[in-house]
Formats: sequence, C-alpha cells, structure tokens
Amino acid sequence: MPIPDENLHDPLRPASTTVPPVTPNYGTSPAAEVESSKSHMRQAGDDLRSAAESKARELRAAAEAKASELRGKAEVKATELRGKAEEAYGDARAKVQHLREDGEHYVRQNPSQAVLAALGIGFVLGLVFRR
Repeated sequence: MPIPDENLHDPLRPASTTVPPVTPNYGTSPAAEVESSKSHMRQAGDDLRSAAESKARELRAAAEAKASELRGKAEVKATELRGKAEEAYGDARAKVQHLREDGEHYVRQNPSQAVLAALGIGFVLGLVFRR
C-alpha cells in the first residue's frame, strides 16, 4: 500500500515548494538517517517560516488598507461635522446679535422702563446673593 504524499494538500506550504517524500533507506547508517531527518526538518521549518512571513505580509497589507479606508471615512465625517458646527455657530451668533439689537432698540424707545426694570432686577439679585 503506497504512503500518501502529505505535501500535496498542506495549506501552510506555498504551492511552489515541494518536499520530496521520505522513503526509508534500510542500507544507510543511523547517523546518515539522523542527518537526513535533520535536513528534512530544517527544510520543513524554513518552509513554515516562509509561509508565516508571507501570511504576515498579507495581513499587514490588509490592515494598512483597512486603516487607510477608515482614515478616509473619518476625515470625510470630520469635515461634515465641522461644516455643521460652523453653520450652528453662525446661526447662534446671528440670533445673539439680533437679540442685542432688539434690546438696544427697546432701551432707546423706553428708557425709564428699562432703568426701573434694571433696578428691580438688581434689587432681587442683591437679596438672593446676600443670604
């Protein structure tokens, strides 16, 4: 019964790398077999290291691409929010300016009422803060 070649379907081994199957050689010395096994293990380790480095490069590239995509989306959102904030600030500033102008107009039209209102408000605040 032939031994199946495990290298054909190994997902960690690059397709271009093939390791010859190990066939027992009964006419060699044990030292030669140990050296052959060491060589085979070194080759397998190198192949594994190469595959791991390749996967690490792929993951790094994918992570950089995703980070770049997210950075772009964040910049677009930040620009959008900045525009909305500037619009809200401009609206609030215009409302405050309008209220100030209305207040000045009221005081110019009704100076005695404005002075009495200011005295009344000052008196009430004085009582509140004195306690």
